[in-house]
Amino acid sequence: MQKNIMLFVVFLLSVSAFSQEDLEEVKITKKQKGLKKSYTLTANTTLITSKELLKAACCNLAESFETNPSIDVNFSDALTGTKQIKMLGLTSPYLMITEENIPSVRGASQAYGLSFTPGTWIESVQITKGAGSVINGYESISGQINTELLKPLSDIPFFLNAYGSTDARFELNTHFNKKLSDKWATSLFVHGNARVAKNDMNDDGFLDNPLGKQINVLNRYQYYNPESGLVSFINFRYMNDEKQTGEVDFDKDRDRGTTNHWGSEINTERFEVSTKIGYVFKDMPYQSIGFQNAFNSHKQDSYFGLNQYNIKQDSFYSNLIFSSIINNTMHKFTTGLNFTYDQYQELVYVNNYNRIDNSVGAFFEYTYDNTDNFSLILGGRVDNHNRLGTFVTPRLHVRYNPWKNGVVRFSAGRGKRSANIFAENQQLFASSRTFSILDNSGKIYGLNPEIAWNYGVSFSQKFKIFNKNAEAGFDIYRTDFQNQAVVDLMQSPQEVLFYNLKGSSFANSLQFEFNYELIRNLNLRTAYKYYDIQTDYLRGTFQRPLQAKHRFLGNLEYETTLNDDKQWKFDYTYNWSGKQQLPYTASNPEADQFPEFSPSYAVMNAQVTRVFSSVFEVYIGGENIGNYKQQKAILGADDPFGPNFDASIAYAPIFGQMYYAGLRFKIK
Repeated sequence: MQKNIMLFVVFLLSVSAFSQEDLEEVKITKKQKGLKKSYTLTANTTLITSKELLKAACCNLAESFETNPSIDVNFSDALTGTKQIKMLGLTSPYLMITEENIPSVRGASQAYGLSFTPGTWIESVQITKGAGSVINGYESISGQINTELLKPLSDIPFFLNAYGSTDARFELNTHFNKKLSDKWATSLFVHGNARVAKNDMNDDGFLDNPLGKQINVLNRYQYYNPESGLVSFINFRYMNDEKQTGEVDFDKDRDRGTTNHWGSEINTERFEVSTKIGYVFKDMPYQSIGFQNAFNSHKQDSYFGLNQYNIKQDSFYSNLIFSSIINNTMHKFTTGLNFTYDQYQELVYVNNYNRIDNSVGAFFEYTYDNTDNFSLILGGRVDNHNRLGTFVTPRLHVRYNPWKNGVVRFSAGRGKRSANIFAENQQLFASSRTFSILDNSGKIYGLNPEIAWNYGVSFSQKFKIFNKNAEAGFDIYRTDFQNQAVVDLMQSPQEVLFYNLKGSSFANSLQFEFNYELIRNLNLRTAYKYYDIQTDYLRGTFQRPLQAKHRFLGNLEYETTLNDDKQWKFDYTYNWSGKQQLPYTASNPEADQFPEFSPSYAVMNAQVTRVFSSVFEVYIGGENIGNYKQQKAILGADDPFGPNFDASIAYAPIFGQMYYAGLRFKIK
């Protein structure tokens, strides 16, 4: 013991022998990962950080998932340039998409809502596979995506992002942040974008991307008092988005409502107000109460050739949440009530589909966590809906760590939703298809609600290869539909049929991941996905159209060591999609037919960022640098008002190569 004390004293004396100026500063830093997979959370959740969002031309939320192995990104049609996301092989309507745990992209905003949240506003995104929490509602079937916005109390005073691309798209984002007091802060986010030139890279006479402009403003306030345990947010948002697409020679002032040239306009205006208030009990930090409220008005006026489609949705959402423990912190619970009100005014051609939907529900979620290697979340809710009736929604998530750095998860749950068949399938208006609803006994467009069970198991393991960090894992999920609003494109190329499921419909998803640090600062991310998604249609059983059975993702990222706040960043992404089942077109003339399956193809994206200081950086990049294009994107393009016209069958990029550049400037 005396010897150890003497050695410690000698060490202290040796350190003091050096003068202050002889000592060099030593910085200990830990690199932040762009994607984080938790080994302690009960649900299968991946966190996308702001670092990951900067790896691509992240102009809006829909374009934030190009490097994410859990999400598939596809174009919804050959005209609007809209990107559609899928998880577990199912499109976004089967996902619950929330913003700070308040449902956001739903109903009228399903088709374009993901493009209404600018990427620079986002602090992080949480992606949960499988049935989501009962706290947020009953609609989640294949998973949940929750977006967290930048917080006023932790944001910097000023941020500027400017962006321009070779497809004539320009964007400007400015953030202003001010501390009003030690407890109050406010942020003003202003986003504007425009595409100002016409592009027709495949020479079919139609624009590859729409002309358009958007103005998007968000003003939010945050209050936090650590002494009282009170925190609150107040948000005000306004957005106006205008798109024009169609034939290159289309003039909206001259040709709208005529057969001179085929054209389309999609004009959307949104206004939102939301509040959140939470209170943590001062003497009981494990106990809290929260109250969320949100009102939004969404109005879309649009036409596609001679097809008119207008929709207006006024919504109110309220959620009261109470959380506490049972005996000790290993046993927690969350319970509460929520209320949803939606008023729809919908015009399809000349038919009105006006309705009011409202529901009230109660939920209870129990969490057990032994703080070591096992946890579970068992939740249930009871809802009463004026159209869907009274029903129960159970959900279960289980986590087990069998050994160090290994985790096994299991989940199961039920979801129920009313399909907004027109709002969710707007790409079909860009065709000559007639819309036919074959059932009339249900309460939503004559259809019954969609009901599905989702089951899944996953495993992840961290380990070392040649003393470098590695991670591998897999997950298997199955979604079984008890009922589905079937969108049938397999019967005839001149019509789309909507009807209740007559038989079976399921979606099987298998994913393997492998991530490895090849050398210092050079990281590899890979994922292979297999989908078996089948539905019984009137003509027989087919794979779900426009869904690749096999997909592969590879991502390489490299960063130089930070030196005097200067750094280079490089990123490369390879996305391969296998063949896809295409809608039935065999009865068309040969020139207006697609094969039964699309060819496989690959898309490559890359970006280089130069960080000049902690406040200034520039970036350049390219998308689809291999220049792959779907050669025949529009059927009947030479006769757009004829019976064979169809611009809704997009299985690959339309535009081809696109390059961009931008800068970011901060005042800290």
